Amino acid sequence: MANLRITSPLGKTVIPQLKTGDTVLISGLVYTARDAAHKRLAEALAQGKDLPVSLMGQTVYYMGPSPAPPGRVIGACGPTSSSRMDSFTVPLLEAGVGALLGKGERSAAVKDALRKHGAVYLVTYGGAGALLARAVQKAEVMAYPELGAEAVMRLEVKDLPAIVANDTCGGDLFSEEIAKYRK
Repeated sequence: MANLRITSPLGKTVIPQLKTGDTVLISGLVYTARDAAHKRLAEALAQGKDLPVSLMGQTVYYMGPSPAPPGRVIGACGPTSSSRMDSFTVPLLEAGVGALLGKGERSAAVKDALRKHGAVYLVTYGGAGALLARAVQKAEVMAYPELGAEAVMRLEVKDLPAIVANDTCGGDLFSEEIAKYRK
């Protein structure tokens, strides 16, 4: 397991180097999208429409922020349960998403699609949204502003912490760690 600094969007040479269990600090651009935004993005792709933002190599973070307190660019911005996006995830991976960021396990279909499309799934710390907000240097709504906290946002982040949960080789942090305690 390695401690790595990565920059998003992720290049195709970086993604295969990320292995299950690696801890990473993400800097660069991260797009947010939750349930409602995912549904709209997947529908746009199904209809052959252009997406409101380019997702090629990008990191998509499953979170909805709380309002920004005075003097801050964003409020608490912790992860939401990733499995809620599973039914909309494969089209986004087909569109070139490089990394997904959230919390909790993913479906078999998503894990297969991660391998097939050369992407990774990262997890970050649930319950630490106020702490994670410290990594956000800029936040801007990019699409679907009518969705409020579920709008697609572009975040500029520095050292946003995460752990590789599913890698491009089929590694699965959840099943590997659970297996250690079954003995």
